[in-house]
Amino acid sequence: MADADAIRLDRFLWFARLAKSRSAAQAIAEKGTLRLDGRRIERSAAPVRVGAILVFPLYGKVLALRVEALPKRRGPPGEAALLYTRLQTQAPKQVDAAESGA
Repeated sequence: MADADAIRLDRFLWFARLAKSRSAAQAIAEKGTLRLDGRRIERSAAPVRVGAILVFPLYGKVLALRVEALPKRRGPPGEAALLYTRLQTQAPKQVDAAESGA
């Protein structure tokens, strides 16, 4: 990607330490459950820019992130945490047996 103001989605997920490996980042991106600025993404090469909103399930939770900076490397966790801001998300609603009438 020649665009200096964007980075591949899989590289962002890996550099930001949201995935343990680059292949795990590719799997997250290609699963089809990730949304980038409201659009469903199925390619790991999708460009991510500053200000983009990412929403995706990870480890049983739904993460919503705003990209604050583009990484140049995979740095330590403290550095990676500066790359994004977590946005407020609603937890999936749990249906009680009493509510469902079961």
